Amino acid sequence: MSGHLHFDFADLTARERYKLLIGTVIPRPIAFITTVSKDGQRNAGPFSFFNVLTHDPAIVAIGVENYEDGRMKDTSRNIRDTEDFTVHIVDDALAAQMEICAIKFGPGVDELAEAGLETVPGQAVKSPRIVTAPAALECRRYMTLEVGKAREIILGQVLGIHIRADIVDPTKLYVDQIGMDAVGRLGGIPTRARAISSTSRRSASPNTNRPKA
Repeated sequence: MSGHLHFDFADLTARERYKLLIGTVIPRPIAFITTVSKDGQRNAGPFSFFNVLTHDPAIVAIGVENYEDGRMKDTSRNIRDTEDFTVHIVDDALAAQMEICAIKFGPGVDELAEAGLETVPGQAVKSPRIVTAPAALECRRYMTLEVGKAREIILGQVLGIHIRADIVDPTKLYVDQIGMDAVGRLGGIPTRARAISSTSRRSASPNTNRPKA
């Protein structure tokens, strides 16, 4: 079939819109977020509605779907209470333990302990940092946008970033994406940075796209 099909979102259910969005806005990185409650309880969970929005100021965005009855997920509540969180980039070696943290455990369960993940205290935030993650962004809540009864977008200002020493050039600030081995979402399918080929960027020249006489 040639051409394009148009889908009017006003005519679709939330589930139908979701299927089209996650199938077209690809690939999406995964934010593996750690927080602590105001009582010091640790929490960890993955979110695939995530990306960096701007570098000045350095802002990341996370989309969180809370419960339909209005209750907040631990991540949302902890960020509101403590004003900080840490976003970890997930590599292939960390993916299985991340999936354990996605399980809906009961209240008071430490997902990090259940997954056997070693952590160290944050440097600029209260949230713990997962030692084996290739990179971790320590963030302070910038603002929260409520976009529905059970959905919100959390904007976080990046205060600092930890990057594994063998994948970053400290002088040129170049990060080795293949060495990062990050996983994300390609629709509903897991994808890896090593599987995404690079393309060269063409630059304009004085004769580029000039009309012929």
